[in-house]
Amino acid sequence: MAERYVAGSFDTPLDTRKRRRRKPSDPDAFGRFAESTARFMGSPRFILYMTVFVVVWITANVTLVAFAQKYAWDPYPFILLNLAFSTQASYSAPLILLAQNRQDDRDRVIAEQDRQNVERNLADTEYLLREIAGLRQSLGEVATRDFVRSELRDALQDLERDSEERIRERDERIAQLQDELDSLHSSKGD
Repeated sequence: MAERYVAGSFDTPLDTRKRRRRKPSDPDAFGRFAESTARFMGSPRFILYMTVFVVVWITANVTLVAFAQKYAWDPYPFILLNLAFSTQASYSAPLILLAQNRQDDRDRVIAEQDRQNVERNLADTEYLLREIAGLRQSLGEVATRDFVRSELRDALQDLERDSEERIRERDERIAQLQDELDSLHSSKGD
């Protein structure tokens, strides 16, 4: 038999056996299968299918025993039906347990994330409380709105008093100047 060589590597013979390339397996594929199986087995549709299957099985076997006994594959004690149920239970129980374990793992991760969120929210709340307390302390040293209003009110009253006093002084000065002007006019007119 002639040997085959790989291009670029003439001294290494090709393996003449066919190699099957394995697809990279998904580690969660069986877990997803178990969850979908457990989800289906817990559905009303599955119970309906099983009920129809059992009714057809029993009816067919009872009818065949009555009319053509040699064709009845599972007469009255229905041992084959019980064996089928036992086989189904032996396969479904581990699948259901696997699905529950996966759900427990998801719940554990979600609970851990919730705990971390609660811790983060608590830390944020405590920080904000400290900041508010600091602001309240610093507000004790800063003028409040009522204080500023009272100071402005007092300043306005002082300005009004000063204004009235200046107006009175101005009026007195005008009257004085008017008297001087009148006296100058009267002395010129004489």
